[in-house]
Amino acid sequence: MSILSGMRVVEGSAFVAVPLAGMQLAQMGAEVIRFDRLGGGLDYGRLPVLPNGQSMFWAGLNKGKKSIAVNMKTDEGRELITRIITAPGPDAGLFITNLRVRGWMDHETLSQHRDDLISVTLTGDRHGGPAVDYTVNPALGIPDITGPEGYQDPVANALPAWDCMAGNMVVSSLLAAERHRLRYGQGQAVEFALKDVAAATIGHLGMIAEATLIDQPRQKAGNALFGAYGQDFVCACGGRVMVIGLTDRQWNGLVKATQSEAAIIDLEASLGVSLQAEEHRWTHRAKITAILTPWFAAHRIDEFQDKFNKMSLTWSRFNSVKQAIATDTDQFADNPMFHHMMQPGIGSYLVPAHPVSFDQAPTLAPRIAPALGQHTEEILHQTLQMTTGEMGKLFDRGIVASPTFNRDRFAA
Repeated sequence: MSILSGMRVVEGSAFVAVPLAGMQLAQMGAEVIRFDRLGGGLDYGRLPVLPNGQSMFWAGLNKGKKSIAVNMKTDEGRELITRIITAPGPDAGLFITNLRVRGWMDHETLSQHRDDLISVTLTGDRHGGPAVDYTVNPALGIPDITGPEGYQDPVANALPAWDCMAGNMVVSSLLAAERHRLRYGQGQAVEFALKDVAAATIGHLGMIAEATLIDQPRQKAGNALFGAYGQDFVCACGGRVMVIGLTDRQWNGLVKATQSEAAIIDLEASLGVSLQAEEHRWTHRAKITAILTPWFAAHRIDEFQDKFNKMSLTWSRFNSVKQAIATDTDQFADNPMFHHMMQPGIGSYLVPAHPVSFDQAPTLAPRIAPALGQHTEEILHQTLQMTTGEMGKLFDRGIVASPTFNRDRFAA
């Protein structure tokens, strides 16, 4: 039995954070019902897509969920969604969304149908306004400190880090509220904003204090590791590596592996500081890099990788995603987290299961993402206890849709 077996979560979402949350809950065994418009939601065709129009983005974030397609422009369609969200059961009445619509898809309205409803709503900013990772990041100044040293323009990040963090906070908030309900029987409206997630995080990392108390703003540092020593180097083979000297062990190992002990001792003597201190390694990173650069320029990666690994150095080669999948078999092909899976309409590729293991519950293998509306009939019948006749009328009037709907079966 999986760790969340028996839990039912309803998801009304688009894009990254909330779909990611629903997918993680499904990977831990919850029944996650995602509802969408008849033609698909805002993210149904989002890049990357194949030439046939199938979205690999949508398939990736909706693995293991159930899908119902509903005409939400109609009163009857909205009523169906309300009934699904507020359906009875001690492990039901759980709703996650970033698509709050006042008047029917908000906690105040939904809780009138189930007073112990738990809803988790992610907004863009704390006033309910829109925001995405690519607007939050520049608003908080992160691109201003990202990019090559001395480069004047801001550099955005290709990874939607705040969305990913917010998605995990949706999961933790839902489970915290459900624990509260189990103890006290109370429902709860949980709400937070993507922009607040980002602002809180930079506060936790000391960046707000730094910007407030230090006159000189933090500058771009390229690929250097802020606050200690970490740098990228081009090797004799043309490949590029990243090496880290954050802790004493990492730093001393790097110096020894590159046979730079004497040069580093001389540098310390000339500077009058010990490079065992992280802050000194950061301050004098350019001089350290000047010492290490010739060593890497004279060595191929395949000449030193076994030595680096044997010494347990913290380092990595720079790869493209395609190169990483093809060459890092330990992380991908040989990693039990990954499974080869055939996603209908897309193809066969490696798909991750949930990365967390629980020793008293099995880790579920990843399951394919559903076709849009694939579980419409199942949800109407099992969750809402509808008869075949009642379901058939909904299909006939265009209130719901399913790729497997069989009119002859309903007529019979």
